Amino acid sequence: MADSKGIAAFAKSVESDYSPEAGLHRRLTERQLSMIAIGGAIGVGLFLGTSISISLAGPGLIVTYLLGAVIAVVVAYVIAEMAVVHPAAGSFGVYAEKYLHPWAGFAVRATYGIVQVIAIGAEVTAVAIYFAFWFPAVPQWIWVGIASVFLVTLNALQVNRFGEFEYWFALIKFVAIVCFIGVGAALIVGLGHRPALGVVNFTRYGGFLPFGWRGVWLALPLVITSYMGIEVIAVTSGEAENPEKSIPRAMRNIVYRLIIFYVLAVTVMLALVPWNHMGTGGLNGSPFVRAFAMVGVPYAAGIMNFVVISAALSSANTNLYLSTRMLFSLSRGEYAPAWIGGLTSGGVPLRALAISTGGMIAAIILAFYNPKGAFLLLYGTAVAGMFFVWLVILASHLQFRKALGARVRELPLRVPWHPYPTLFAMFLIVAIAISTVWVHGLTYTVPTYAVLLVVVTGVYMLFVARRSRSISSS
Repeated sequence: MADSKGIAAFAKSVESDYSPEAGLHRRLTERQLSMIAIGGAIGVGLFLGTSISISLAGPGLIVTYLLGAVIAVVVAYVIAEMAVVHPAAGSFGVYAEKYLHPWAGFAVRATYGIVQVIAIGAEVTAVAIYFAFWFPAVPQWIWVGIASVFLVTLNALQVNRFGEFEYWFALIKFVAIVCFIGVGAALIVGLGHRPALGVVNFTRYGGFLPFGWRGVWLALPLVITSYMGIEVIAVTSGEAENPEKSIPRAMRNIVYRLIIFYVLAVTVMLALVPWNHMGTGGLNGSPFVRAFAMVGVPYAAGIMNFVVISAALSSANTNLYLSTRMLFSLSRGEYAPAWIGGLTSGGVPLRALAISTGGMIAAIILAFYNPKGAFLLLYGTAVAGMFFVWLVILASHLQFRKALGARVRELPLRVPWHPYPTLFAMFLIVAIAISTVWVHGLTYTVPTYAVLLVVVTGVYMLFVARRSRSISSS
C-alpha cells in the first residue's frame, strides 16, 4: 500500500503550477460548488437547444441523452481526480501545461475563456427569446441589455456572495425540473381528474426512431453540450473550501443528478406532446414551455417560462464566472497582459470580468441586426471549442496517471479500468465533432474553431517569443 501522505506530497511538489493565482479567496462551500456546477450545466442546451435535437432524433432523443451521459461520467471523474491534486482556477489549463505542453495549457485556457464569453452571449439571447412568450412586441436587444447589466453586477460581488446567489438560481432549476417530472408523470399515468396520456407518443408519428440510429447519433453534438458545464468544479476548485473533500462529493452529486434529470425530463416531455409538434427545428421558445401549454395545464406554461428564464440567467452567470477566472489564470501565467490579473480587495478579478462581457456586447449587436439567427450563431461556435477542451482534459489525464503512479490508490475518487474509459471518451468526442458537418446550423463550427485555434497558437508564440527576449535581456 502506498504511503498515505503520497498524494499530499505530490500535490505540494507541483504547487508552483498555480501559486501565481494567489489572491483568490477560498470561500465556496460544497453546497455552493454543487449548485454552481448544476447551474452551469442545466441551461439552454436542455431548455432551448432540445428543440433542434428533437427534430433530429424524435423520441430516440432519450437514447441520445443516455449516450451523452456515458461521456459525461468519464469526463467528470477525470476532472475530479486532477482537481483534488491541483485545486486551481486555471484548472485543466494547469493540468495541460504540466502534463502535455505549455501550448496545450495556453490553448485550452484561451479556448475555454473564449467559449464561455460566446456562451454568455447565447444565454442572454435565450433570455430574450423566452421573454417574447410574454412580451412579443419588445425588441430582443432590450432584454439582452437588461440581463447583461444584472449578471455583471452579480459577478462583481465577493465570491461567497456570488456563490450564494448562484445557489438559489440553480435551486430554482433543480426544484422546477423535479416538479416538471412529477406533474408530467401524473399526467402520463392519469392521476387526478384527467385521463392518462400514456406513452403512445413514443411510437406514433414514425415510431420511436423516426430517423433511425443516424438521427440518434446526429443529435449528440447538441445533446453533449447539455452536459458541458460539469468542468466548472475544476475551475471553482481554486476558491473551494477543503477541495480534497468537497470536490469528489460535489462531482459525484452533480453528474448523477444531471443524468437523472435530463433523461427523465426529456422522457416526460416527449410523452406529453408528439415530438413532431415540438421538434420543428425552430427556436421560438422552450419545448418544455410548449409541452405544458399544449396539454392545457392552467398557468403551468407561464410558470415554466419563468423557470427557463431563471435557468438561462443562471447558466450565463456561471459562464461569466468561468470566463473571468480563465482570463485571470492566463494573466497570472504571463500569457495575457498583467493588468488583467488584478484583484479587488474582495478577491474579485474585476478587469477580467470587464473583458468577459464581450459576449454580451456581441449578443446585443446580433439581437439588434439578426434576432432570429443570433442564438444558434453564438451557441454553435461555442460547441466546437468545448470539444477541444474536453479532449485536452482527457489527454492530460492519461499523462497525469503516469506521473501519479502507485499513488493513484490514495485518490478519494478515481476512474476505474484506466485507461480504457478515457480513450473511449476521446474516440467518441472526435466522432461527434466530425458529425457536426451533417447537422444544420453546426456545419461550419469545427472549421471555424480550427481557424480560431490557429489564431490562439499565433498569440501563444508571440508571448513565448516575448518571454525569451525578456529572459535573454536579463
